[in-house]
Amino acid sequence: MTQLSPAQNPAAEGTTTPGGAATGKTDSSSNKALYGGKSSRRVTVRDIAAAKERGEKWPMLTAYDAMTASVFDEAGIPVLLVGDSMGNCHLGYESTVPVTMDEITILSAAVVRGTKRALIVADLPFGAFQESPVQALRNATRLVKEAGVGAVKLEGGERSAHQVELLVSSGIPVMAHVGLTPQSVNAYGGYPVQGRGEEAAQQLLRDAKSVQDAGAFSVVLEAVPAELAAEVTRSLHIPTVGIGAGIGCDAQVLVWTDMAGLTSGHVPRFVKQYANVREVLGTAAKDFAEEVVGGTFPAKEHSFR
Repeated sequence: MTQLSPAQNPAAEGTTTPGGAATGKTDSSSNKALYGGKSSRRVTVRDIAAAKERGEKWPMLTAYDAMTASVFDEAGIPVLLVGDSMGNCHLGYESTVPVTMDEITILSAAVVRGTKRALIVADLPFGAFQESPVQALRNATRLVKEAGVGAVKLEGGERSAHQVELLVSSGIPVMAHVGLTPQSVNAYGGYPVQGRGEEAAQQLLRDAKSVQDAGAFSVVLEAVPAELAAEVTRSLHIPTVGIGAGIGCDAQVLVWTDMAGLTSGHVPRFVKQYANVREVLGTAAKDFAEEVVGGTFPAKEHSFR
């Protein structure tokens, strides 16, 4: 089931009411922009489709709690992913595989509560959709009803197309994920780049087109050669979201702890660190500790009379 693009769906060019009905009024170009737009309503999948039509690039970050999500929302990030990457960078697991539906649901609800404008997308974790499309629908419905997310993400191309189709036909927007799919780490034996070589490149292109045809509103391309990712982006009418996939994608996503320099040790080649939050937090903790030990905190201004 293929979703209509803004060109095919005239109502997509107008503003919408909270219930999704078109008003017939057209926003100014500044209101339409995903990043930097002035509209205060939630970003929707129709806005994502319209951005592809305009050729607008947009950013996406992960988020796992209300406070961090509110910072990113206020910064204008239009799409936040409650990724199963929480397993590695938030819950202390060695991979994304152990993450459960309960964990995704609780943290997704927190991110929704902490935001006002961003479209919140939640991952379906490993084991939550592979069994059947019905299983995928049951768990995706939980994320929409209990957590309040606006869309879900699931890994896999052709092998997950039936799941995507059932979710979309049931009213749940789906962001697909092809290329390197971290939930398959045990099958890959690590996190290798995907799509190298003619056969692998053609399979990746088939995977991307398969989820598009099933109705996905966008597709993540992870750890894919830049030329191939650009070719896939040109071949699709839905946006591509790159992570380690070069500049040719429609959007880019990073795990926020990588982006902000909170992650310790090795980070993937595709990560750019825009701050050193780990150092800032460490310094603050040491300053606090030294003042406590030295008897200078709390001072009079921090005490009650």
